[in-house]
Amino acid sequence: MLDFLSATARSRIFWFLVLIACLVLEGVALYYQYVLDYGPCVLCVHIRAWIFGLGAVALLMLVIGGPLALLGHLASLGLALGMLRSSWITLGVERGTIIDSCTMDPQFPDWLPLHQWSPVLFEPWEPCGYTPMLAFNISMAEALVVISALWALVSLVLLLASFRKPKKEKDLFS
Repeated sequence: MLDFLSATARSRIFWFLVLIACLVLEGVALYYQYVLDYGPCVLCVHIRAWIFGLGAVALLMLVIGGPLALLGHLASLGLALGMLRSSWITLGVERGTIIDSCTMDPQFPDWLPLHQWSPVLFEPWEPCGYTPMLAFNISMAEALVVISALWALVSLVLLLASFRKPKKEKDLFS
């Protein structure tokens, strides 16, 4: 099992799947925004930015490959924790357990004005407080908390596994 995790931590196929997952998540967000007319709030835009960052890391790791696996998984863990924090706040605002007055300013740093570079993806349309319902009566905020928590766990496990060198015969994914 440890050899499998170690090989997975260095795998280009793994990072390709991460990139696909990020594209699917961003695609779902855009579908809800532009087809179903559920505009994003500031917190939703922040979650999109975390996912976009993870996709960028996945693309970089896909190109560079295994030698920088440790850094890729460290970045992935940081992005997952940022996404988990934003998702948790979104859920708290939705349920009324966190009082937050979201502005319409996404407050990206001056050196990274995502909302100006790509308003289609990163411009908030609505105030915080509501996310649409998905299948099985699960809100988007609830789903995002679960997704980001699972991603943080996967990132942590693969970060730890990247310290171990896989046996050559088990290194099937590189």
